[in-house]
Amino acid sequence: MNKTGAPSTPPAAVIVLAAGAGTRMKSTKPKVLHEVVGMALIDHVLHAAAPLSSRNTLVVVGHGKEQVVEHLTQVHPQVATVVQEQQNGTGHAASIALQLLAHVSGPVLVLAGDTPLLTTTDMQRTLAGLADNAAVVLTAHLSQPAGYGRIVRSATGGVDAIVEDRDATDAQREITEVNSGVYAFDAELLRSALANLKTDNSQGEQYLTDVLSILRSQGHSVAAAVTSEENILGVNDRRQLAEAGAILRTRICDEWMLAGVSMVDPKTVWIDRTAELAPDVTLLPNVAITGKSVIRGGAVIGPDCSLHDTIADHRATVTRTTSIGAIIGEGATVGPYTYLRPGTVLGSGAKAGGFVEMKNAKLGTNAKVPHLSYVGDATIGEGTNIGAATVFVNYDGQEKHHTTVGNQVRIGSDTMLVAPLVIGDGAYTAAGSVITQDVPAGAMAVGRARQSNILDWVLRRRPGSDSAKAALADSSHKNNKSNKKT
Repeated sequence: MNKTGAPSTPPAAVIVLAAGAGTRMKSTKPKVLHEVVGMALIDHVLHAAAPLSSRNTLVVVGHGKEQVVEHLTQVHPQVATVVQEQQNGTGHAASIALQLLAHVSGPVLVLAGDTPLLTTTDMQRTLAGLADNAAVVLTAHLSQPAGYGRIVRSATGGVDAIVEDRDATDAQREITEVNSGVYAFDAELLRSALANLKTDNSQGEQYLTDVLSILRSQGHSVAAAVTSEENILGVNDRRQLAEAGAILRTRICDEWMLAGVSMVDPKTVWIDRTAELAPDVTLLPNVAITGKSVIRGGAVIGPDCSLHDTIADHRATVTRTTSIGAIIGEGATVGPYTYLRPGTVLGSGAKAGGFVEMKNAKLGTNAKVPHLSYVGDATIGEGTNIGAATVFVNYDGQEKHHTTVGNQVRIGSDTMLVAPLVIGDGAYTAAGSVITQDVPAGAMAVGRARQSNILDWVLRRRPGSDSAKAALADSSHKNNKSNKKT
C-alpha cells in the first residue's frame, strides 16, 4: 500500500457504466454528456480515475451511443468503448464489458458515469479493500436514502447484500447506509458471479448489486468503504446537475485558494475544472473563469468578468469584461464594459478601455484603445493611440479586410478606417476623418469636408423656437450682425 491507501499496483481495469437513457434530464443529449464546471459528467468520473493508472479503461455506452463515443474519442482517446444495445441492467452491462476484457485478471473497479463528485481517494479506498475481500462497495449514510439501494450488513459488520429501494421491505427502507454504484471486484470472481445473475426483481433486469449476495453465498467476504454523502450524489435531473455544480464550484475555489489565489467573495466565483490559475492571482466578485483559460501571477480579474479560453498574463488587470479566446499581455489593462473576441492579442502594457470591442486584432506593446471603439481584423503597432469612437471598417458586406496601423501612430477621435488600409509609423489622422487610402509614415491624413457656416439659418427656418430665442440672446449673434453691416 502507498500512503493514500491505494493498492501498490494499478487496477487491471476500470469499467464506467454510461448506457442509461437519463429520461429525467428531458434532453436529446445523453445524460453523461451534460456539463458542469466545464466538463461533461463522464469527464469528471474519468478525471478522478486517471491517477489510478489503470491498464484498461472501458466505457459501456448505449443510449445516444454515437454522441458519447464521439465525445470520448475526442476528449479521452485512450478509453475503449463497448455498446450495450439493450439496457438489461447494470449486471448485464458489466458482463458485456468483461467479454471485451477477457484477458484481464486482478482488481476491477466499476463506476457510474453520472457521479461527478466522486474523488480519486474514494476509488483508491474501495480498491484497497480488495486486499482482504472478494468485493468492496463504496457506501455513504444519507439523511434521505429514498431511491438508493440499501446496504444490508451481517452481524460481524460485513456486507451481506444490497437491496434496491423498489425491492426493499419496510424495515430495509429504514436503513440509511446506501450504495454509491462504485465497486471493486476480483475479475475472475466477478465473471463467475455474473454468470449466475437472475432477473427476478421488479425491473426484470440483471442487477450488479446481486453479485455481492452471490459472492457471500459462496463463502467470500464482502466489505464496504464509507465516504461522505456529498461524494456519491448522482445526477438524474437538472436540479441535481445544478446541485453538483454548486458543490464542485466550492471545491474548486477552495483548492485554488489553498494554492495561493485570493478571492474576495468565493461564493460568486465560478472556475471550470479545465482552467489554470497561478499563485497571487486576485479574483474580485462575480467572476467566471471557464474553458481552458490561464490566469498568471499578479493578475487581477473582476469585478463582473467572464473569461473563456482566455490567457491573462502577469499583472494584467481586467474589469467588467467579457473575453473569449483572447490573450491579454503582461501588465495590460482591460475594461470596463469591454468585449474581447477570438483572435484578440494585447501586448504588454496595452490598454483596451471602456466600451471597446476587439476581434482578431493585435494591439502592440503600450498601445491603447482607450474608449468607445471597435477594432476588427487589425494589427496595431507599439505605442499607438486609437482615439475615442474610432471604427475599423473591416467588412464590405461580403469579405473581411485587414488594417495595419504602425508604431507611435495617433488616430484622431471619431475616425473611420476603411480597410484594407496601412497607416505608416508616426502618422496622424485628423479627428472626424474617413480614411480610405494608405497614410505614409509621419503624414497627417485629413478625410473630411471643409466646414461652412450658414448664418441665421435657425432664425429663418425655426423662427420663434427656443433655439432661435437663445441665438438672439447670444452676444456672438449680435457681433455677427455688426460684422455683416461693416
